[in-house]
Amino acid sequence: MNWLHSLIYSILAVLVLGFQILCGEPTTTPGSSFQNKLFIERERAASNLIKQEPGSLRGWSSRGDMRLFLGNFEGAKADYEKMVELDPKVEVSHWRLGIAYFYLEEFEKAARQFEIYHNYDAVDRENGIWRFMSQYRSDGLGTARKGLLNYEKDDRPPYPLLYEMFAGRMDPESLLSSVEKSNYPPRYKKRVLFHAHLYVGIYMEMVEKKADRAFILLKKAFENEYGRTTGTYMWQVARIHYMQMCKKRIKSLEGTPLREK
Repeated sequence: MNWLHSLIYSILAVLVLGFQILCGEPTTTPGSSFQNKLFIERERAASNLIKQEPGSLRGWSSRGDMRLFLGNFEGAKADYEKMVELDPKVEVSHWRLGIAYFYLEEFEKAARQFEIYHNYDAVDRENGIWRFMSQYRSDGLGTARKGLLNYEKDDRPPYPLLYEMFAGRMDPESLLSSVEKSNYPPRYKKRVLFHAHLYVGIYMEMVEKKADRAFILLKKAFENEYGRTTGTYMWQVARIHYMQMCKKRIKSLEGTPLREK
Protein backbone atom coordinates (compact mmCIF):
# COMPACT_ATOMS: atom_id res chain seq x y z
CA MET A 1 0.00 0.00 0.00
CA ASN A 2 2.98 2.32 -0.55
CA TRP A 3 1.07 4.17 -3.26
CA LEU A 4 -1.72 4.89 -0.76
CA HIS A 5 0.73 6.20 1.82
CA SER A 6 2.32 8.39 -0.82
CA LEU A 7 -1.09 9.74 -1.79
CA ILE A 8 -1.97 10.48 1.84
CA TYR A 9 1.37 12.20 2.43
CA SER A 10 0.80 14.29 -0.70
CA ILE A 11 -2.65 15.32 0.50
CA LEU A 12 -1.28 16.24 3.94
CA ALA A 13 1.52 18.25 2.32
CA VAL A 14 -1.03 20.20 0.30
CA LEU A 15 -3.12 20.81 3.42
CA VAL A 16 -0.09 22.05 5.34
CA LEU A 17 0.91 24.33 2.47
CA GLY A 18 -2.67 25.56 2.28
CA PHE A 19 -2.67 26.49 5.95
CA GLN A 20 0.69 28.20 5.58
CA ILE A 21 -0.66 30.29 2.72
CA LEU A 22 -3.90 30.95 4.62
CA CYS A 23 -1.97 32.09 7.67
CA GLY A 24 0.57 34.10 5.70
CA GLU A 25 0.92 37.81 6.42
CA PRO A 26 0.79 40.23 3.46
CA THR A 27 4.07 42.13 3.25
CA THR A 28 2.59 45.62 3.49
CA THR A 29 0.54 45.24 6.67
CA PRO A 30 1.53 45.72 10.31
CA GLY A 31 2.87 42.43 11.68
CA SER A 32 4.21 41.25 8.32
CA SER A 33 7.85 40.25 7.79
CA PHE A 34 8.45 43.77 6.51
CA GLN A 35 6.87 45.27 9.60
CA ASN A 36 8.79 42.88 11.85
CA LYS A 37 11.99 44.38 10.47
CA LEU A 38 10.71 47.76 11.62
CA PHE A 39 9.96 46.30 15.05
CA ILE A 40 13.54 44.98 15.22
CA GLU A 41 14.90 48.39 14.25
CA ARG A 42 12.73 50.09 16.85
CA GLU A 43 13.81 47.53 19.45
CA ARG A 44 17.44 48.42 18.72
CA ALA A 45 16.65 52.13 18.90
CA ALA A 46 14.97 51.59 22.27
CA SER A 47 18.00 49.62 23.48
CA ASN A 48 20.23 52.56 22.50
CA LEU A 49 17.93 54.93 24.37
CA ILE A 50 18.12 52.68 27.44
CA LYS A 51 21.93 52.84 27.30
CA GLN A 52 21.79 56.64 27.15
CA GLU A 53 18.98 57.06 29.70
CA PRO A 54 18.74 53.87 31.80
CA GLY A 55 16.49 55.54 34.34
CA SER A 56 13.91 56.70 31.76
CA LEU A 57 10.72 54.68 31.40
CA ARG A 58 10.36 55.60 27.72
CA GLY A 59 13.05 53.26 26.43
CA TRP A 60 11.93 50.28 28.52
CA SER A 61 8.30 50.83 27.52
CA SER A 62 9.07 51.07 23.81
CA ARG A 63 11.39 48.07 23.80
CA GLY A 64 8.89 46.01 25.78
CA ASP A 65 6.21 46.75 23.18
CA MET A 66 8.47 45.86 20.26
CA ARG A 67 9.55 42.64 21.94
CA LEU A 68 5.95 41.62 22.56
CA PHE A 69 5.00 42.40 18.94
CA LEU A 70 7.88 40.15 17.88
CA GLY A 71 6.59 37.34 20.10
CA ASN A 72 9.40 37.71 22.64
CA PHE A 73 7.18 37.57 25.72
CA GLU A 74 10.04 36.97 28.17
CA GLY A 75 11.81 40.05 26.88
CA ALA A 76 8.64 42.12 27.05
CA LYS A 77 7.99 40.94 30.60
CA ALA A 78 11.53 41.86 31.69
CA ASP A 79 11.23 45.37 30.22
CA TYR A 80 7.77 45.98 31.63
CA GLU A 81 8.86 44.77 35.07
CA LYS A 82 11.88 47.08 34.85
CA MET A 83 9.45 49.97 34.42
CA VAL A 84 7.75 49.02 37.68
CA GLU A 85 11.13 48.69 39.39
CA LEU A 86 12.10 52.19 38.25
CA ASP A 87 8.74 53.72 39.15
CA PRO A 88 6.43 51.56 41.30
CA LYS A 89 3.53 53.95 40.64
CA VAL A 90 3.17 52.64 37.08
CA GLU A 91 2.32 49.11 38.24
CA VAL A 92 -1.36 49.82 38.85
CA SER A 93 -1.89 50.98 35.25
CA HIS A 94 0.43 48.49 33.54
CA TRP A 95 -2.07 46.23 31.74
CA ARG A 96 0.57 45.44 29.09
CA LEU A 97 2.52 43.55 31.74
CA GLY A 98 -0.59 41.45 32.31
CA ILE A 99 -0.69 40.60 28.59
CA ALA A 100 2.94 39.45 28.72
CA TYR A 101 2.22 37.31 31.78
CA PHE A 102 -0.80 35.76 30.04
CA TYR A 103 1.11 34.63 26.96
CA LEU A 104 3.88 33.29 29.18
CA GLU A 105 1.17 31.22 30.92
CA GLU A 106 1.87 32.96 34.23
CA PHE A 107 -1.86 33.18 34.75
CA GLU A 108 -1.96 34.00 38.46
CA LYS A 109 0.37 36.96 37.93
CA ALA A 110 -1.72 38.04 34.94
CA ALA A 111 -4.95 37.87 36.95
CA ARG A 112 -3.42 39.98 39.71
CA GLN A 113 -2.17 42.57 37.21
CA PHE A 114 -5.61 42.97 35.66
CA GLU A 115 -7.21 43.07 39.11
CA ILE A 116 -5.06 45.97 40.30
CA TYR A 117 -5.66 47.80 37.01
CA HIS A 118 -9.33 47.90 38.04
CA ASN A 119 -8.28 50.33 40.79
CA TYR A 120 -6.90 52.60 38.06
CA ASP A 121 -9.78 52.27 35.58
CA ALA A 122 -13.12 50.91 36.81
CA VAL A 123 -14.84 51.38 33.43
CA ASP A 124 -12.70 49.30 31.05
CA ARG A 125 -14.42 45.93 30.69
CA GLU A 126 -11.70 44.77 28.29
CA ASN A 127 -9.43 44.59 31.33
CA GLY A 128 -12.07 42.53 33.14
CA ILE A 129 -12.18 40.12 30.20
CA TRP A 130 -8.43 39.56 30.43
CA ARG A 131 -8.76 38.90 34.15
CA PHE A 132 -11.51 36.37 33.40
CA MET A 133 -9.31 34.65 30.81
CA SER A 134 -6.37 34.53 33.20
CA GLN A 135 -8.48 33.06 36.01
CA TYR A 136 -10.10 30.62 33.62
CA ARG A 137 -6.70 29.33 32.56
CA SER A 138 -5.45 29.06 36.13
CA ASP A 139 -8.54 27.91 38.06
CA GLY A 140 -11.38 27.10 35.65
CA LEU A 141 -14.72 28.54 34.58
CA GLY A 142 -16.39 28.63 37.99
CA THR A 143 -13.63 30.69 39.58
CA ALA A 144 -13.40 32.98 36.54
CA ARG A 145 -17.12 33.78 36.55
CA LYS A 146 -17.24 34.16 40.31
CA GLY A 147 -14.27 36.54 40.11
CA LEU A 148 -15.69 38.79 37.39
CA LEU A 149 -14.98 42.42 38.26
CA ASN A 150 -17.95 44.70 38.88
CA TYR A 151 -18.63 47.63 36.57
CA GLU A 152 -21.20 50.35 37.23
CA LYS A 153 -20.51 52.86 34.46
CA ASP A 154 -21.14 52.28 30.76
CA ASP A 155 -18.35 51.29 28.39
CA ARG A 156 -17.59 51.52 24.66
CA PRO A 157 -19.23 48.98 22.37
CA PRO A 158 -19.14 46.04 22.13
CA TYR A 159 -17.71 45.56 25.65
CA PRO A 160 -20.96 45.60 27.65
CA LEU A 161 -22.21 42.78 25.39
CA LEU A 162 -18.90 40.93 25.53
CA TYR A 163 -18.91 41.09 29.31
CA GLU A 164 -22.40 39.57 29.36
CA MET A 165 -21.11 36.76 27.16
CA PHE A 166 -18.15 36.02 29.44
CA ALA A 167 -20.56 36.05 32.40
CA GLY A 168 -22.61 33.36 30.65
CA ARG A 169 -25.63 35.58 30.15
CA MET A 170 -25.38 36.07 26.37
CA ASP A 171 -24.94 33.66 23.50
CA PRO A 172 -21.83 34.37 21.38
CA GLU A 173 -23.64 34.10 18.05
CA SER A 174 -26.43 36.40 19.28
CA LEU A 175 -23.77 38.93 20.24
CA LEU A 176 -22.19 38.81 16.78
CA SER A 177 -25.61 39.13 15.14
CA SER A 178 -26.38 42.17 17.27
CA VAL A 179 -23.13 43.87 16.26
CA GLU A 180 -23.62 42.99 12.59
CA LYS A 181 -27.10 44.55 12.64
CA SER A 182 -25.95 47.71 14.44
CA ASN A 183 -26.24 51.11 12.75
CA TYR A 184 -22.83 52.50 13.65
CA PRO A 185 -21.07 54.60 10.99
CA PRO A 186 -19.14 52.24 8.67
CA ARG A 187 -15.66 53.19 9.89
CA TYR A 188 -16.64 52.89 13.56
CA LYS A 189 -18.47 49.62 12.92
CA LYS A 190 -15.25 48.05 11.62
CA ARG A 191 -13.61 48.96 14.91
CA VAL A 192 -16.47 47.43 16.91
CA LEU A 193 -16.38 44.28 14.77
CA PHE A 194 -12.64 43.92 15.34
CA HIS A 195 -13.12 43.77 19.10
CA ALA A 196 -16.17 41.50 18.77
CA HIS A 197 -14.40 39.00 16.51
CA LEU A 198 -11.28 38.99 18.69
CA TYR A 199 -12.97 38.25 22.00
CA VAL A 200 -15.80 36.05 20.76
CA GLY A 201 -13.10 34.07 18.94
CA ILE A 202 -11.03 33.66 22.09
CA TYR A 203 -14.16 32.76 24.05
CA MET A 204 -15.08 30.10 21.49
CA GLU A 205 -11.58 28.68 21.66
CA MET A 206 -11.19 28.81 25.42
CA VAL A 207 -14.63 28.27 26.96
CA GLU A 208 -16.75 26.58 24.30
CA LYS A 209 -13.89 24.51 22.80
CA LYS A 210 -15.07 25.27 19.25
CA ALA A 211 -11.69 25.56 17.59
CA ASP A 212 -12.93 25.80 14.00
CA ARG A 213 -15.35 28.66 14.74
CA ALA A 214 -12.71 30.37 16.87
CA PHE A 215 -10.21 30.16 14.03
CA ILE A 216 -12.64 31.81 11.60
CA LEU A 217 -13.35 34.66 14.02
CA LEU A 218 -9.69 35.26 14.89
CA LYS A 219 -8.93 35.34 11.17
CA LYS A 220 -11.60 38.03 10.76
CA ALA A 221 -10.04 40.05 13.59
CA PHE A 222 -6.60 39.66 11.99
CA GLU A 223 -7.92 40.75 8.58
CA ASN A 224 -10.03 43.62 9.95
CA GLU A 225 -9.37 46.83 8.03
CA TYR A 226 -9.41 48.99 11.17
CA GLY A 227 -6.81 46.76 12.81
CA ARG A 228 -4.57 46.50 9.76
CA THR A 229 -4.51 50.24 9.07
CA THR A 230 -3.96 51.31 12.69
CA GLY A 231 -1.72 48.47 13.88
CA THR A 232 -2.84 49.11 17.46
CA TYR A 233 -1.45 47.18 20.42
CA MET A 234 -4.56 45.00 20.58
CA TRP A 235 -4.46 44.30 16.87
CA GLN A 236 -0.91 43.08 17.37
CA VAL A 237 -2.23 40.81 20.14
CA ALA A 238 -4.96 39.56 17.79
CA ARG A 239 -2.32 38.88 15.12
CA ILE A 240 -0.13 36.98 17.57
CA HIS A 241 -3.05 34.93 18.89
CA TYR A 242 -4.21 34.08 15.37
CA MET A 243 -0.71 33.09 14.28
CA GLN A 244 -0.41 30.82 17.32
CA MET A 245 -3.62 29.08 16.26
CA CYS A 246 -2.26 28.72 12.72
CA LYS A 247 0.96 27.15 13.95
CA LYS A 248 -1.00 24.67 16.10
CA ARG A 249 -3.08 23.64 13.09
CA ILE A 250 -0.06 23.24 10.85
CA LYS A 251 1.77 21.25 13.53
CA SER A 252 -1.22 18.95 14.04
CA LEU A 253 -1.36 18.27 10.29
CA GLU A 254 2.39 17.64 10.06
CA GLY A 255 2.15 15.20 12.95
CA THR A 256 -0.83 13.26 11.56
CA PRO A 257 0.06 9.57 11.90
CA LEU A 258 -0.52 7.03 9.14
CA ARG A 259 -2.13 3.74 10.10
CA GLU A 260 -0.63 0.58 8.66
CA LYS A 261 -3.04 -1.82 6.96
